[in-house]
Amino acid sequence: MKKTKKLRQEELKSTIESSPFITDEELARRFGVSIQTIRLDRMEMSIPELRERIKSVATQEWNETVKALPIEEVIGEVVDLELDVRAISILDIRPEHVFSRNNIARGHHLFAQANSLAVAVINDELALTARSNIHFARQVKLGERVVAKATVKGEDDKGQTIVQVQSYVENEEVFAGTFHMYRSNQ
Repeated sequence: MKKTKKLRQEELKSTIESSPFITDEELARRFGVSIQTIRLDRMEMSIPELRERIKSVATQEWNETVKALPIEEVIGEVVDLELDVRAISILDIRPEHVFSRNNIARGHHLFAQANSLAVAVINDELALTARSNIHFARQVKLGERVVAKATVKGEDDKGQTIVQVQSYVENEEVFAGTFHMYRSNQ
């Protein structure tokens, strides 16, 4: 049975509030309607498009700025940052990120997103990766959105900061890495 417009819009609003980075395409599939219907529903409810939602979340969440590298050098779009605690970035996989013969993302782009996020979360003027242990859980394909989440876990026995990064497509983990970060104050 098809949902009423009012019920669909209520569920749409709730879905976007709980997952602000969800695309109109994903919403259309989830609700079994056209992308245009989703866009019209969003407009009626004054819910901004994805890019504006991302900027809004970033503005609300950031209470500090990246110190170890310029923000434009972080691979992906940083949408959340609390220095020495956590950070989140989003990378949309586009044609320049994939092998042309099979549309699978090149692993170095996923690593670069995770590594640059591990650098960005460090509250120091200089942060370098001393070593890392990484795992690719599955292929990432053209058009998918990778959300990387970095968490500072503490220090290792050499005094290096340990940053755990997990990357997801929707709710499926596609990459995990542990980064041991050298800081200039060591």
